Amino acid sequence: MPDPQHPDPVHDELHDELRDELLELALEAAHRAATLLRDGRPADLGVAATKSSPIDVVTEMDLASEKLITDFIGEHRPADGFLGEEGAGSPGTSGVRWVIDPVDGTVNYLYGLPSWAVSIAAEQDGETVVGVVAVPMRGETFQAVRGRGAHLNGEPIRHRPAPPLSQALIATGFGYLTERRAAQAEVVRALLPQVRDIRRGGSAAIDLCDVACGRLDGYYERGLNPWDHAAGVLIADEAGALTGGRPGLPAAHELTVAASPGVFGALQPLLDDLGAWHD
Repeated sequence: MPDPQHPDPVHDELHDELRDELLELALEAAHRAATLLRDGRPADLGVAATKSSPIDVVTEMDLASEKLITDFIGEHRPADGFLGEEGAGSPGTSGVRWVIDPVDGTVNYLYGLPSWAVSIAAEQDGETVVGVVAVPMRGETFQAVRGRGAHLNGEPIRHRPAPPLSQALIATGFGYLTERRAAQAEVVRALLPQVRDIRRGGSAAIDLCDVACGRLDGYYERGLNPWDHAAGVLIADEAGALTGGRPGLPAAHELTVAASPGVFGALQPLLDDLGAWHD
């Protein structure tokens, strides 16, 4: 059994080599998928299916992007598992699982708005260790490796210095079901007078990265799935922001919160009191 007081240098080197490999694959897969989506978007973008409501569309490009990512990674690491928004799911046998959102911000993509991204995270034994979010219409790629900090286009990033909550710019998002949207609107109604302003960008991955690089003071949303936040939460964490769900809990479907540390301490309990975690 490894002695924590005397780390094994060989083990650490192999550990670092694996994460280097995972990062390299995530960056290349995200770049390829982003290029496909940007350059291959048809003028008459076809809809492949619908999910839980007519508003939540799944496009043909969504499916093509996920297949490109899983095929590329699978060629290099056939024993790894996958969890993808558009149906990719296999446990794998290597202890590594890839969590993929092939187009985060699908409605933006459908309408031709620029705020969409490709999000790829790698988990090792259940812990997210690599995250990449490519935002091709902004020419930006965010990346993080656990314990190594976060970067935007190769440059280190940090969260924004925390203002008072009353001067904080907060982003959020809304679900697709009418009942949930009505409940979320009530939370916004109560929160808006207590902050500088609220933004709704349409991509959880981008909002989390914008917290990481100081473009937002905070972000919260109910109803996210693992592929929505896996990479973005790691990037925000590695940029020094705080992330979580309800007080004392990690980011989850129930609630995801990310903010500069000073803002997080005020925002998270306020959201809990306002019932942002339930419909």
